[in-house]
Amino acid sequence: MLQCLTGSSCMRFIEGNKATSYFVCLVVTYVLYLVFGALIFSSVELPYEDDLRDELRAIKQHFLQENDCISDERLEKFLARVLEANNYGVSVLNNASTNRNWDFTSALFFASTVLSTTGYGHSVPLSDGGKAFCIIYSVIGIPFTLLFLTAVVQRIMVFVTRRPVAYVHRRSGWSKSLVAVAHATFLALIMVSCFFLIPAIIFSVLEEEWNFLESFYFCFISLSTIGLGDYVPGEGYNQRYHHLYKVGITLYLLLGLIAMLVVLETFCELPHLKNLRKAFYLKKEKAEDQLNIVDHDDLSFSTVCEQTAPVPEERGDLFLDGSTVAQFPPVTPNDNIVIR
Repeated sequence: MLQCLTGSSCMRFIEGNKATSYFVCLVVTYVLYLVFGALIFSSVELPYEDDLRDELRAIKQHFLQENDCISDERLEKFLARVLEANNYGVSVLNNASTNRNWDFTSALFFASTVLSTTGYGHSVPLSDGGKAFCIIYSVIGIPFTLLFLTAVVQRIMVFVTRRPVAYVHRRSGWSKSLVAVAHATFLALIMVSCFFLIPAIIFSVLEEEWNFLESFYFCFISLSTIGLGDYVPGEGYNQRYHHLYKVGITLYLLLGLIAMLVVLETFCELPHLKNLRKAFYLKKEKAEDQLNIVDHDDLSFSTVCEQTAPVPEERGDLFLDGSTVAQFPPVTPNDNIVIR
């Protein structure tokens, strides 16, 4: 009996707090998804990391054996400095000296990655003044970029999503939800083709060391604003038309980001996804001035008649046939109307 009462009370609590229960399930699922990703990445990448470490140790030991005049400590200091400079985008290789990280086109590319929050990390400010300016530039520029992207996406949505869906719905007679799902799928296929597959083929041709998978990986990491920085185009030593190539990549990132946002916004407007999102939201509480003056339980025909029956004669208006009609005093906003 006690278990039955406990179970029923739990069910009533869950039914009364559906949004909270769904939100708790969402948080637990997200944490489990993070743990799942960590386990998979660790199991897949850890052996490659160990192999690379062993290879580097072997190369280092072989170099020290062939060069007895160089001590281990001096080599460690040299390698530490080289790696530190490499983190700032400066390489000690002879072929890398032809490329500059802070000419105009490279700086334009860097600014676009900062404002779009992609942040490859392949080049970073070297001076304290550059770091301070990057902070101020980002504080102003990132909200400005969000405003710019929101305005552009909302205008594109009218011509790319809302009007086509409404037009097909009127002409075909299909349900609007079915038309919206078909349109969103078609739009996603176009976006994947124009901003993932075709650019991946182009990058695999222009970047000599990239295959198709690595090029597609770069496109996805960039347009999803993850920006790991392990693959950055235009950093090759013998890259032709370096400046024009950097400008083209900047335009590709901006247009691709807008296309991604349009597709995501199109899917978010689907009725099923709207209902799914609302399941995790708290219900909005109405303000006091928006509450109903009369409750539904207190409103009935008999109560209205009882309130309208006793009307003084001096407050009546005379019709031509001698009858009168009740005239109530004007109701002000501060009056409290209670119908019993």
